[in-house]
Amino acid sequence: MNNQSIELKSINTIRLLAADAVQKANSGHPGMPMGMAPVAYMLYKNLLNHNPKNSKWLNRDRFILSGGHGSMLLYSVLHLSGYDVSLEDLKNFRQWGSKTPGHPEYGHTDGVETTSGPLGQGFTNAVGMSVAQKHLAAIFNKAGFKILDHFVYVEAGDGDLMEGISHEAASFAGHNKLGNLILFYDSNKITIDGNISLSSSDDAAKRFEAYNWHVQTVEDANNLEALQNAVQMAKYVIDKPSIIITKSIIGFGSPNKQGNSSSHGAPLGENEIILVKRNFGFPEDEKFYVPTEVTEHFADLINKGADLESKWNDLFEKYSEKYPAEAELFIKVMNGNFGVDWKNLMPKFENYGEAMATRNSSQTVLNAIAPALPTLFGGSADLTPSNNTDVKIWKDFTSETPEGSYIHYGIREFAMAAIMNGMAIYGGVIPYGGTFLVFSDYLRPALRIASLSKIKMIYVFTHDSIGVGEDGPTHQPVEHFAALRSIPGVVFLRPADANETSEAWSYAIAHKGGPVAIALTRQKLTILDRTKYAPANGLHKGGYVIKDVVGTPDLIIMASGSEVEISIKAAEELGNTGIKTRVVSFPSWEVFENQSEEYKNSVLPNEVRARLSVEAGVKFGWEKYVGLDGSSISLEHFGASAPAEKLFEEFGFTVANIVSEGKKITNK
Repeated sequence: MNNQSIELKSINTIRLLAADAVQKANSGHPGMPMGMAPVAYMLYKNLLNHNPKNSKWLNRDRFILSGGHGSMLLYSVLHLSGYDVSLEDLKNFRQWGSKTPGHPEYGHTDGVETTSGPLGQGFTNAVGMSVAQKHLAAIFNKAGFKILDHFVYVEAGDGDLMEGISHEAASFAGHNKLGNLILFYDSNKITIDGNISLSSSDDAAKRFEAYNWHVQTVEDANNLEALQNAVQMAKYVIDKPSIIITKSIIGFGSPNKQGNSSSHGAPLGENEIILVKRNFGFPEDEKFYVPTEVTEHFADLINKGADLESKWNDLFEKYSEKYPAEAELFIKVMNGNFGVDWKNLMPKFENYGEAMATRNSSQTVLNAIAPALPTLFGGSADLTPSNNTDVKIWKDFTSETPEGSYIHYGIREFAMAAIMNGMAIYGGVIPYGGTFLVFSDYLRPALRIASLSKIKMIYVFTHDSIGVGEDGPTHQPVEHFAALRSIPGVVFLRPADANETSEAWSYAIAHKGGPVAIALTRQKLTILDRTKYAPANGLHKGGYVIKDVVGTPDLIIMASGSEVEISIKAAEELGNTGIKTRVVSFPSWEVFENQSEEYKNSVLPNEVRARLSVEAGVKFGWEKYVGLDGSSISLEHFGASAPAEKLFEEFGFTVANIVSEGKKITNK
């Protein structure tokens, strides 16, 4: 080993730390880290502008490991580089309470830029980070003051590029000429099943050329000079994202498992690791061995990183002197402080009795508050005229106008969501994205990761029920309320009228720690008379009494969205028959559950057991609120193609049916 170059010794240290950690955990993926160790070494030691002692330095280069199953590659190089990832943390890989979970998790491990593992999403997060940087740089950078001036690097493997989302994201990135994005495609040609030829024969170079990417190939991942030259060339190409097709050998150095699917997702075995150590000239009886000279070799990254950040701080200080207003705003938004001026611009809809689709009232709200939220940043998956997500005063975000705030995502729902995740993690913006509620199925995996990562973004889901009408059951969401409510940490809001929609946006913009989804109607809803019914700010409690009675109610009707209005009308008719009926507008179960027990009991008193839920979707979950003696008017089947009014009538979402069911429950 003494005759090895320090570069090779460092690379082999990364390989063996990964192999030892997977072996100790008796779980994990050693093959990819062993194959891609040269790339990780080259980036962290030689190319990345980063500060190991401040992993949140704003102008750092980002590195995203999209193939999150190879997490020990990242953990090993973070440890060697001086991040807060100790050798003990590596030894606790995949164990309870450790900093080194099986797949990287944003906010959990120092130096980890995003939650990755579900293949293709990390790559798409990197696209989102590139977009956010381009946008914010266009807003804040000035001549001589490039305060955001860095690259986003991402590793993606064969599996990442098989996933459909990678096609969506690569097309979007090429179209928008994201020259700050550099992808290392780990082309090891092995999946869990075996050789990639079993399932794929794509020509990645031609594919990415067609996407308008700059394409290079490095024939041997162990060739550091070729890797570095490729990166330098990629940096010169500022009008295209770059892919470096990097041909690696999975499980490199393992005599019996190198280039073999057996090294993909299982420990090498103690005997095989001894052979690898013998092959590399490392002590065979020592686990988690880091040669002193390797530690010393990486040690200069601490001072180098501190110096890079110090120089940037000096630059920003001069920027602040010349552009104080911009500097103040930059600091605020990068810290997630978007001010409160927008609250004074929230519209109130006092034209009671008029009808307005909540997708339209949502657009009114957006256009009202946008001037006070300069880093609100959103778009639609090619449904702008239907989602009503555009802001009239904004430019479009394009390669020519990156300062523009409206994004045309194209028909790429999944990519839109994962790009939004990358933007949210990058910071400085409030991302929002629109599509039909039924198409939340296409993006649900990214929404789940957003919630897991506790990151802020807003979903505008329109056409939220059978009210879609003539488009028919393919476009009418039935199970989607329940599906979104089932994701831990997601706040699902279904406002009942224009004023609740305004309050929904108010809640979503102020909310931190997770995504918010707002479900909006295509059909018009009456703007409820708030001089007669409770104020719409009750939405911030999740559920509130919108229409009450004197004394204890005989019946409680709970409804959300478009079903609130007809529930109020039914309650009035029931009241005329002597059945005292309370109506609860229930826009969000999640928000309601966060209220005190005292408040929840004031809305839904335990002693009132006659309860009815009314919602144009499956009743799954309503059982908690209706109880054993209650009932639900719901939709336990798919819809049909017909005008919305006819569908509501045929499927029982009428005043008459609610009245009839209310009488049954109360036996009156």
